[in-house]
Amino acid sequence: MSKDSVRFGIVGAGTIGAFHAEAIRAVEGARLTAVFDSVAERSRDFGAKHGIESYADLDRFLAQAPIDAVTVATPTGLHASVAIPAARAGKHVLCEKPLDTTAEKAQSIVDACRQAGVILSPVFQNRFGAGAMAMKEAIVAGRFGRLLFVSGRIKWLRSQEYYDSGAWRGTWEFDGGGCLMNQSIHTIDLMLHFAGAPAEVFGYTATRTHARLETEDNACAVVRFASGAMGVIESSTSCAPGFPLQIEVSGERGTAAIEGDAIVRWQFADTDPLDASILAGMGGKSLGDGASDPKAIGIEGHRRQIEDMVRAILQGTKPAVDGAEARLPVELVCGIYESMKTGRPYRFAGGTP
Repeated sequence: MSKDSVRFGIVGAGTIGAFHAEAIRAVEGARLTAVFDSVAERSRDFGAKHGIESYADLDRFLAQAPIDAVTVATPTGLHASVAIPAARAGKHVLCEKPLDTTAEKAQSIVDACRQAGVILSPVFQNRFGAGAMAMKEAIVAGRFGRLLFVSGRIKWLRSQEYYDSGAWRGTWEFDGGGCLMNQSIHTIDLMLHFAGAPAEVFGYTATRTHARLETEDNACAVVRFASGAMGVIESSTSCAPGFPLQIEVSGERGTAAIEGDAIVRWQFADTDPLDASILAGMGGKSLGDGASDPKAIGIEGHRRQIEDMVRAILQGTKPAVDGAEARLPVELVCGIYESMKTGRPYRFAGGTP
C-alpha cells in the first residue's frame, strides 16, 4: 500500500460488485486492482471489463492479488467465509449489508478483524446522506429532548422475477431472511443509529405476494429501546408501486422525518440558526432509493463510505461506521424472527431500561 492510495479487490462479480467497482473508481486515493468470483467465467468477464486481475480461487486471490482492502459483495450467507480469511490475510474489509445472517456470525467477522488489526467497515451508506446526518446531529445536540418515538417504514416492491433471478434470494441460508434482513436493514440501522440500543422487540412476519420464498415479504414489529423510546417497523417488498424509506423521530421538544434521504419534516419548540437552511432544502435530492428497482440506488452513498474508509486506512483512524455496530441490526432482525416463532417479545441482553 502506498502512502496516498488504497488498492481494493472485489469479492463477488454480481450486481452489487459492479456498484462497488464504479464507486471505488470515483474515490480519489482508491484503486480497483482485482476481483474474485467462484465462477471463473464471471470473474474473467468482470476483470476484462474493468481492466483488473481476476481470480477464481480465494486463497490465491488473498495471497497474490495486489490488494490492501477487500470489498465483500457476495450473498449474505457467504460473508463470514470471505471476510474472516481476508482479515487473517491482513486485508481491510468493506462488507456489504447485512454483515451476515446471524448475530453470532456477524460477531465472528467483527472479532476476526479486531484480532487481525484491520479495519472493518460495514456498508451502511445511508448514514452518509445529508438528511440522516442532520437528524443525527440534532439528536446529539439535544434538539429533540427525550426521544419518544423512532419509527421506520420500508414499503418497497420487488417482482417475482427479482426473487427468481438468484437461487439465494429469499432463503434462510444465504439471504438470512426476507424483506427485513435484505431490504430493510439500512432503515433498521438508521433507527438504531438514532435511538440507540433496543431493549425488546415483538413482531409479525408473513409471505403474502411472492411464490417459492422461504422467508417473509411483509413484516411489522414494535420496538422498545433501552432509552425508553418506542418505535414501529413496517417492512415490505409487496407494496406497489414502491415508496422511499421513511424514518420519523419524535421527542418532547420536536419531530423530524426523512423520506429517502430528504428531510420532509423539521419542527422544534426551539429554533436554531441552521434551521433555515434545512427547511430551505426540504424535499431535495437524495442518495438514490431502491424502492421499486434494486439497481436504482446510485453510487453516491457507497462513494462517500469508501472515501471515508480510505481516509481511515491512510490516516490510521476509525471509519465513520465502525464494524462493531453492524452486529446489532442483525440481532434486531433475528429477534423479530424469534418473536414470530415464539409469540413472545425478544429481549436483548442488558437492554431493559
